[in-house]
Amino acid sequence: MHFTKMQGLGNDYLYFFEEVPENVAELAIRLSDRHFGAGSDGLIYICHSDVADYKMRIFNADGSEAKMCGNGIRCVGKYLHDKGICDKTEIKIETLSGIKTLNLHVCDGKTESVTVDMGKVIVGEEMRITTLGEEVSLLPVDMGNPHAVLFTEDAENAPLTTLGAAIEKHEAFPGGVNVEFVQVLSDDKLRMRVWERGSGITMACGTGTCASVAAAIAKGYCPYNKPVLVTLDGGMLCIEIKEDGTVFMTGPAEFVFEGEAL
Repeated sequence: MHFTKMQGLGNDYLYFFEEVPENVAELAIRLSDRHFGAGSDGLIYICHSDVADYKMRIFNADGSEAKMCGNGIRCVGKYLHDKGICDKTEIKIETLSGIKTLNLHVCDGKTESVTVDMGKVIVGEEMRITTLGEEVSLLPVDMGNPHAVLFTEDAENAPLTTLGAAIEKHEAFPGGVNVEFVQVLSDDKLRMRVWERGSGITMACGTGTCASVAAAIAKGYCPYNKPVLVTLDGGMLCIEIKEDGTVFMTGPAEFVFEGEAL
């Protein structure tokens, strides 16, 4: 099986241009292992779609299937264009969270960055849950996949492996949840770190970044219709949310290496 390793802000996946095999969960666990495999946050398959240009399916490092990945879908756009599979600079991709539209920013025939219409975000009412012996306040956010956003004064030292892991598996989120720890730097700058459902700590999370900005707007920290720069462990994403809740995410996508899975 030929694969291409790609990354968006350090959120790395192994990309396959083929239909999903029956043993995909086993493959995701084996190939994602950073010591005994190729090393990644999971596998992404680009395959045929009846309703869009292509379909994206995402399998986390633990073998579970994810609905959407913002960093991953930008890499899908670069993969399709830069490998000569699709000559469009506007590409529609089917996901389990609906059809997403990619606008590729191309220079000298190569995709430098991608803007993704992520669809509409829904921010729920503030929740208070008890875990690890303490009460925690968070905002649930639906980006087509579930997020729990917590605001903190120190994102660098956020308890991702303890509190983040506990919230992911909390009974309030029966299917699990992605957990974002967000520090407000100004009305157009945030610092965010993430514990991703099924993958643990990752360098970046595209949908989580969108959820973080949406939560910041709901709390009055950031405005609508203004680009917000979010610093992640792997770099920066630019998020703009319109008053109707439509989210636009712009960021990089990079090739890492080509490989063969034996």
